Amino acid sequence: MSHIFNSENCINWLCLLLLMLLSFLLGYFLSSWLNGRSSKEALERCHDENKRLKLLGGSKPKEEHANTTFSPKKIKAKKTMERSGQAVEKAPLNFASFGAATEADKDDLKKISGVGPFIEKKLNAIGIYTFDQVSKFSDEDIKNVTDLIEFFPGRILRDDWRGQANVLKDGGETDFSKRVDSKDVDYNKDGDKRYDNK
Repeated sequence: MSHIFNSENCINWLCLLLLMLLSFLLGYFLSSWLNGRSSKEALERCHDENKRLKLLGGSKPKEEHANTTFSPKKIKAKKTMERSGQAVEKAPLNFASFGAATEADKDDLKKISGVGPFIEKKLNAIGIYTFDQVSKFSDEDIKNVTDLIEFFPGRILRDDWRGQANVLKDGGETDFSKRVDSKDVDYNKDGDKRYDNK
């Protein structure tokens, strides 16, 4: 045990400890300097962009901001709860505008591109069963249906449910409905498929 703590070994251990401390300090200060430099450059770019926007003044729209991490995003949250803790009531459907139907009148809504079994069930749950109803949707009805079935905003308009339903209600066919009829669209392939992409 005495050979570990002799004077020569103590000097070696002390040198090793000193080298480790020196390399730690060198790494610490070098990384601080490099990070500080890149932060200063980013801050200078931000200030330059801000000055440029101020110089442009009235010639550019007021919405333009300097590109920063904190640039405002146009994301709107949906209000789902009141401050009292109660759920926000969703707008009721206006059946007077597009007509009421029952399950006995039911059409195969899956023939509309964008409606799979999952969405069809949700539509049926809120009282939408027929192509005739869908073809008579107003823009306000589409907004209310989108909220009630918790569907992607704008998707009903993009997929043109009204136009497709208008063709299908009179016994016509669309390219997509032909694929459904010929079993070319397999909703069971991926389990409970929520919607079908074109």
